[in-house]
Amino acid sequence: MADDLGYGDVGFNGQTKIKTPALDQMAQDGVVFTNHYSGSPVCGPSRSCLLTGTNTGHTRVRGNPRWTTSGADVVLLKEDITVAEELKRAGYNTAIMGKWGMDEAGTSAQANAQGFDYFFGYRRHGAAHHYYPKSLWRNKEEVKLPNNIPEETSGEYSHDLIVNETLTYLDKQATQTNPFFLYVAFTTPHYELTVPEESKAPYLNLGWEERPMEKGHYYNDSEGNTTYAGMVSRMDRDIGKLRAKLQELNLDKNTLVIFTSDNGHEYDRGFFNSNGEFRGRKRDVYDGGVHVPFVAVWPQRIKPGTISQHISGFWDFLPTACEVAGIQPTKNDLNGISYQNALTGKLQKEHPYIYWEFNEGAGPRQAIRQGDWKFVRQYQQADELYNLKNDVGEVRDLAKSNPQKLKEMQDLILTARTNDPNYELKKIVRNK
Repeated sequence: MADDLGYGDVGFNGQTKIKTPALDQMAQDGVVFTNHYSGSPVCGPSRSCLLTGTNTGHTRVRGNPRWTTSGADVVLLKEDITVAEELKRAGYNTAIMGKWGMDEAGTSAQANAQGFDYFFGYRRHGAAHHYYPKSLWRNKEEVKLPNNIPEETSGEYSHDLIVNETLTYLDKQATQTNPFFLYVAFTTPHYELTVPEESKAPYLNLGWEERPMEKGHYYNDSEGNTTYAGMVSRMDRDIGKLRAKLQELNLDKNTLVIFTSDNGHEYDRGFFNSNGEFRGRKRDVYDGGVHVPFVAVWPQRIKPGTISQHISGFWDFLPTACEVAGIQPTKNDLNGISYQNALTGKLQKEHPYIYWEFNEGAGPRQAIRQGDWKFVRQYQQADELYNLKNDVGEVRDLAKSNPQKLKEMQDLILTARTNDPNYELKKIVRNK
C-alpha cells in the first residue's frame, strides 16, 4: 500500500511522465479494479477501515490524530478485531512492515497487540513524515539509526530499510509450513519530498517545469517534480523486487498480491495529472480524494489482463482475506463484502452503497455512493448530487434538477453512520 499516491500516478491508469513498470506488469499479470476506494481521504482512518472491515461511519478511528470532538487521540482497542487477528485463527503468521500509524497512545493500539506477530517500521503517524528518522521500531523495541540526520535528509533512507526487512521476512517464511499475511505499508510518496539522487536521475534533463520546494515541518528536497517521480519509481522498483523474491522462493503461485493507495494524492498541482479524471485530492470526499489505484495478481486464480468495474473499498479487505483463508469473519455487522469473486471473474455481490465521512479544518464532510449516484454533503454548503456514469469528474451538480434522487440520498446518508461522541458532525479545532 502506497501513501498519498493518486489514482493517475501509475502507468496502468494513464500516467505518462512517471515510470511504473513493475506495477504495469502487475496489471498485465492480474486484474485492475477501476472502482476501488480507500477508507478515507486521509491515512489514519483509511488504515482503520482496512484493518477492521468497517467504513468511517463505524470504524474506531475516523480521523487523523487529535481531529476529534474532544481533541484527544482515539486508537484501536482490544475489542477491535483486525484482519491480522482473523487470519491468525486460520493459522497464518502475520506481519506489517512500514507505517503502522495507529499507535498514538501505545498499549492496545500497538501492532503486536492487534494481531501482528511481527512489526518493523513507524509506530506513530507523525514520525512517518520523515524519511531519515533517528529510530524505527521492531515489535516493541526501538531501533536506533545513529547515522540519520532528519533535517539534512542524510543517513539510511527508511523506505529502503522497510523493503530490506520485508525481503528478509519472505526468506524466513519460505522455510515455514504455515501461510503468511504480509502488510507492506510504504510511506512513499507522502511528504516529505525526498529520495536518493539515483532515483531522480531518470527524470533529469527532460525539460520538465520545476517546482521549488522549501524546508519546514517536512525537510523537502529543493525540486519537487523530479523528487516526486523518483519516489514513486523507487517504490515501483521495490514492488518488483518483492514479486521477484516470491518467484525466487517458489511462493508466487500460491500468493495473492494486492497493491493500492491509502488515499488520493497531495503533491501534484496538475503537472502529473495525479488524480486522473477525478475531482479533488487528499482530504476531499470527491473521488480525487478516495478513488485509488488497485491491482491484484494471483496466478492460476486471476485471469491476466482483466479489468473489473466492481465498486469496492478498504472495508472489503477483511472479509476478502477471511474468504481466501477459508474462515468466516468474527463479526457479522461489517460494512465490507468479500471481493474474491470480482478478483476471479465470478458473479460478485454488490454493495447497497458505500460511505465516507471526514472532519478536519473545513468542517465535516460526508459522501455516499449508490451505484452511479454520488451524494456529497459539506459543512455550511448546499448538498451536491452527481451521476458518475456520465460525469466521473463530479462537475455537473444535479441536486436542483433531480430533487427526488436528492431526497433519497439525503435520507440514505442518515442511516449510514453510528453516532460517536469522539466524532460528532460539527466543526472541530485540532489541539496542537
